[in-house]
Amino acid sequence: MSSSSDTTTVDFWFDPSCPWAWMTSRWVDEVAQHRSLDVTWHIMSLAVLNEDTDVSDDYRAFFPRALRYTRLVAAAAELHGQGIVKPLYDALGTRIHPGGSTNADAVIAGALEEVGLPADFARYSESDEYDEQMRASHFDGINRVGQDVGTPVIAVNGVAFFGPVISPAPKGEQALTLWDGVVAAASYPGFFELKRSRTVGPQFD
Repeated sequence: MSSSSDTTTVDFWFDPSCPWAWMTSRWVDEVAQHRSLDVTWHIMSLAVLNEDTDVSDDYRAFFPRALRYTRLVAAAAELHGQGIVKPLYDALGTRIHPGGSTNADAVIAGALEEVGLPADFARYSESDEYDEQMRASHFDGINRVGQDVGTPVIAVNGVAFFGPVISPAPKGEQALTLWDGVVAAASYPGFFELKRSRTVGPQFD
């Protein structure tokens, strides 16, 4: 991607398990077909974000599975470079979100096969070997927006926000209209927050 002045630099932090991050990422993919974007994808972790917070038992029970996916992506980034991050995210997320799978072993096996990584790479999903790098990536994103948010975190030309939280992911002109609004908001240094309560859940279709 060129670095011309009309190219927008985007950094996107995601937890593969987060349905809201998934939809936002699909929106960025849609926009990238029509706008000049230079997108870098980064791992973050809902498990790390909530490790010292009081959450429900059901939500906490989800963290070990989520952590497996974040560890897998972190290891892939360290061992195979930045270029593997988005394909692996796509492969994991397709199985987790529209696919609806909660079987981490099956999700990981299928995703590794799809991106051409060996089956035994799955061992990194249960290893803390690259936790330092995973946590560094997580805090790089979260420290730009504050601890009282979640995933995704998106930075536009260096200005970071939590979100946008959208459902479903817009297509076509709607996607571009929303994108241009986000870029406009990011251009004003004093803009911090715009929010309303969610009235729908994740819609993947």
